[in-house]
Amino acid sequence: MTVAGLPTLGAIVGTAVIDSINPCAIGVLILLVSTLFASAKTRKKLLRVGFLYIFAVFMTYLLAGLGLLFIFSSAPLWLAEYISIAVGIMIIGAGIIEIKDFYWYGKGFSLAISTDMAKKIHNYVTKISAPGVIFLGVFVALVELPCTGGPYLAVITLLSQNFDLFAFGLLVLYNIIFVLPLIIILIMVNSGTKIHTIKKWKQKNRSYMRLLTGLLLIILGWLLMLIANGTINLG
Repeated sequence: MTVAGLPTLGAIVGTAVIDSINPCAIGVLILLVSTLFASAKTRKKLLRVGFLYIFAVFMTYLLAGLGLLFIFSSAPLWLAEYISIAVGIMIIGAGIIEIKDFYWYGKGFSLAISTDMAKKIHNYVTKISAPGVIFLGVFVALVELPCTGGPYLAVITLLSQNFDLFAFGLLVLYNIIFVLPLIIILIMVNSGTKIHTIKKWKQKNRSYMRLLTGLLLIILGWLLMLIANGTINLG
């Protein structure tokens, strides 16, 4: 039996980086920033509202992660093994779908925000207010979970094997990295970068984002399966 410690810092950072470039999260922020940029009277207001939205997304993901960690870490050992197997199978399936979208995007089922939800987000954005942006961040974070939550769920399952203060720190770090591209995009637009340029970059690299995410999900899902059958022991 191979003995392994808590997921390493490198593994957490690598997973978070790939998850952070998910086209769903970036696409919604581009929509928000473009709307704010057109209506905001000052760049200071653009930054204030934009950062408030990003903070709402961060806190929603962090609290959701803590809730799942509490549930998973409280489960009996025999049940935790089945949870790892179930999550592993689900994540591998999600990875296959993401890789499918690299070759045939838009054909068949995809891990993306539904058209109806996208319309609701657009309506909320066009009528956004400073207080309402908090609700928007929470709403978007929950809606895009099917699109962005696979790697996060895998990391939560791994951390639940030995959850302590260090694991909590890794969870916080993961979420900081997850929202980092959103912060970068907001600052770029506020500094004068054309929103069209960012949209063009997203469209050009969308398929590669999905390919990376798909490969990552399959690796993480396989790792969870190895943990569940005892090949790898996280202590």
